Parts: sequence; structure tokens; C-alpha cells
Amino acid sequence: MTDASDAEALTMAQEENRALNRIIEVFSSGVDLERVLTAAVDLVLETTGVDACFLHLYEPGNGGRLVLRAASEPYREVVGTVTLALGEGVSGWVAEHREPVVIAYNKWADARYKYIPALGGDRHTSMLSVPLVSPADRLVGVVNLHTEEHRAFGKRDVDLLSHVASLLATAIEHATLFRELEDKEEALQRMVKRTVAAQEEERRRVATEIHDGVTQQLISIWYRVQACERLLERDLPAARCELEEAKSLIGEALNEARSAIYDLRPATLDDLGLVPAIEALTRRTFGPEVEVNVATDIPPHLPMHLETALYRICQELLNNVRKHAGAGRVEVNLESGRDQIRMIVIDDGKGFDVGAYHNLRPETSFGLAGVTERVEMVGGRLEITSEEGKGTRAEIRIPFERSVESEGVA
Repeated sequence: MTDASDAEALTMAQEENRALNRIIEVFSSGVDLERVLTAAVDLVLETTGVDACFLHLYEPGNGGRLVLRAASEPYREVVGTVTLALGEGVSGWVAEHREPVVIAYNKWADARYKYIPALGGDRHTSMLSVPLVSPADRLVGVVNLHTEEHRAFGKRDVDLLSHVASLLATAIEHATLFRELEDKEEALQRMVKRTVAAQEEERRRVATEIHDGVTQQLISIWYRVQACERLLERDLPAARCELEEAKSLIGEALNEARSAIYDLRPATLDDLGLVPAIEALTRRTFGPEVEVNVATDIPPHLPMHLETALYRICQELLNNVRKHAGAGRVEVNLESGRDQIRMIVIDDGKGFDVGAYHNLRPETSFGLAGVTERVEMVGGRLEITSEEGKGTRAEIRIPFERSVESEGVA
């Protein structure tokens, strides 16, 4: 009898090892997150023989929540529509405590259980829930198994699913990091294209300004000096008038040249730093009809690339306000914490539908696509809140550590 039990245990162990080896092979074969999740659900069903499998991934934003990202049939159509707060339901409890939960009988009596009609809660009797935790001890999500008939999930079931969960967490983290890398590469490519286009546009603008402004004034000065030279010996008062006109034109040409140079690279940013440069920027952007307030609480000297990025981001946001908002009051706040710097730009203009602007073409998206890309390139986040008729609030958060890593890209 003992030999038979040992043989049965050995057979089960061999089957589990084969299943784990197959899972390792599947999880290691690709980096597409959706394929990894779908393959995980199918393999878990095949390995454990349960009736349903649900895979919830953890999203840390807004206090943290679990989102159903993969499910067995017939529940795949509700993927993405089921969310749980951290601590909510059995899945939320497992995620919060990072401990497995087995409910063999009467799940309705368990205070942690939450009935979700879309997931067939009334059809399933027993369940096993296991956390997905990465090798770096980061919460990745929760995997749930359900059976229609009673099943007493034992230690072997928990251990097997825990092994699978550990492998799956690694595969999901790998696929997620790969997707983030692809997104960053795409953002970098878009940024490069926009930068090249902006450089060419800037060259055309400067060439036009020089041709229509400085060049024309220099030609006028040349004619005035020629006239002055001819009049010196026979009409000194007239020569003096020509000379005064030439001096006036020289002053205008200098102002045109200074304006073109300032637009290319504000000297205030290099000489005095970010805060005076932004204060000067607000004065140049808005006329006296707009009330502007700049409040700052940041170190006097930030890394040059970070100052440049913040200045350009602020410049684009203020230009958007000037062109689109029709605001009477604008606030720019710069704040620094222990590990990040925050810039907030608020206007009392006409506002817009934030959800709709994502669907607009780049040329009609209020310039926010370029702002978003510039923020992301220095490792930051842009949050826009706006309502039609009630103004707009743009908040940029840039972590110091990530911004240093991004030096030279901004």
C-alpha cells in the first residue's frame, strides 16, 4: 500500500514538473503581454483541471486597484470591465496581504467574498486565490481558480499554483517592461521627428525674420548712410537728418536681432536661472490685460537639462493658454519635494473636454501632444484637468532621479 502511494505521489510530482516545464517554456517564448496572459489562463486550466480562471493585474495609480486582464471562457468578454480596490473582495484581500486563500465551502459566509455576477459567482462553489509577486517583491496581481463542484484545494494545489504564480509574475513583469520600453522608443521617435520638424520650422522663422526685418533695415541704413555721405558737403542739416534716421533703424535692427536670439535661447535662463526666465516668459507671452502670478519654492540651481525642459514645457503650456483659453488670469507654481519637482499652470479660461482631445489630430490637439512627449522624455507625468467654461489645470511631476537619467534627452 505504501509502495502504491509512493508511486502515485511520484507520478503526480512528475506531472507537475512537466506542467511547470511547459509553463516555463511558454512564458519564456514571448514578450507580448496579452499573449502571456491568455497563455497563462489556458495553461492553468489545463494544469489544475478547474472550471474557471481569472487573472487580475494590479495598477498602482489612484490608491491601487485590481483590473481583470484575462479570463477563461465564457468570461473573456468582460475582461477590462471588472475592477476591485485593494482590500476589496477575496482578490483584494489576497493582494493586500499577499497570502493565498482557499474557500472550499460556503463562500457566501466569508466576509471577504464579493459577489460579481459578470464572473459567474453563483455558479462556482470552491475557489483558490494566490497573489502574483515579482522577484523584486512587487505586487503584480492575483490569480483565482474556481470549481463548480466542491473541491478541497490542498497544500499541493496551493504550492503548484504558487509556483505557477511566481513564474507568471516574472513573465508579466518582463512583458510589461518590454511594452514600456517599446512605448518609450516610440515616444523618442515621435520626439525626434517633432524636434527635427520644429528645428526646420525655427530655421524658416528665423530666416524670415532676418530677411523681412534685420536685412531690410540694414538695406535702409545703407541707403541712409549713402545719402548722408552725399549731403555732408552741401547740406549739413539734411545729412544730420539722414544720420538720425540711420541711427533709429540701427536700434530697430538690434531689437529684431535680440528678439530672434531670445526665442532661440533665452539668455535669462543661462544668466539668472529658471525662475527669472519663467517670469520674463510670462511677461513676453501675455499683455497687460492678463493677470499673471508666478509662485516658486525650488532650489536656485537645478540641472541644466531639467531647467531647459521645465522652461520649454512652461513655454508650450503658456502659448496654449494664449492661443486657446481666452484667460484673464494665469498662475504658474513651481514646487520641489524631496524626490521630485512639480510645476502647475492654471488658467481661468474657457477650458475644454480633456477626454475628447486625445482623439484629435496632432495639429488640432491644443499642442498637448508635444507637451506630453517632452514631459515623458524626462521621466515625468502630465495631468490635465479641465472643464468647459471653468478653466484648465496642468500639473507636471518630474522625479529628480529619473530626470538625471534622462539628461541630454530633454
